[in-house]
This record gives sequence, structure tokens and C-alpha cells, in this order.
Amino acid sequence: QVQLVESGGRLVQAGGSLRLSCAASGRAFSSYAMGWFRQAPGKEREFVATIAWSGSTTYYATSVKGRFTISRDNAKNTVYLQMNSLKPEDTAVYFCAARETLSIAPSYTPRQYAYWGQGTQVTVSS
Repeated sequence: QVQLVESGGRLVQAGGSLRLSCAASGRAFSSYAMGWFRQAPGKEREFVATIAWSGSTTYYATSVKGRFTISRDNAKNTVYLQMNSLKPEDTAVYFCAARETLSIAPSYTPRQYAYWGQGTQVTVSS
């Protein structure tokens, strides 16, 4: 089992940048593919980005591709989401999630992930 804690969310102006972090504890972090999802009020949780256990492959939602970068540091048991050129529509609670797999195939849906953090609020003002 793994426990996840997100941090780094805050209020930022449109065009600004933020870096979210997700610290993991518990079983071997490097055995998990990691994902970032977000959920805006009244909307379903949606996929943002995912990274394979080794960091060798990454995938992004079309809406964030070219603006967001997911990365991980297995020595620090941490996954990051660098968010640049933020837009008001990026406003949401951002969640990190873990899926125990050594496959490098992407996992896009929430139900593929067994472990979730509590979320961190990102608000982008116009």
C-alpha cells in the first residue's frame, strides 16, 4: 500500500506557473505508475498526465499538452506536475494517484488507480 500527499496548489494569475508535488510513502514507489487528475466543481474527475514507473514514458491530456510536464524522482518518492501558461479553465482540485504496475502503457482512467491523495486546490484568476 502507498500513501500520497499533494502540495503546491494555490491562487495564481492566468499565464503564471505552479509546481505541484506528490510525496509517497509506503511500499516501493518505483513499482507504481503515477498519474495526475483534476476535478472542477460540478464536473467529473479528469485525466491530466501520467508517468511510467521508470519515468521513461509520459502521456498528457490534450488540454494540457505543451503546458504541463509530469516528472518523478524515485529516490525522493515524489512525483511532480509543472504547470505553465495557466488558464482559468485549469482551476480545479488536483489529485495524484498511484497504480502498481511495471507496464509502460498509459493509464488514463481513475478506476485504474488504487491509491489517491487528498487533493490540492489550484485556482487560476483571469
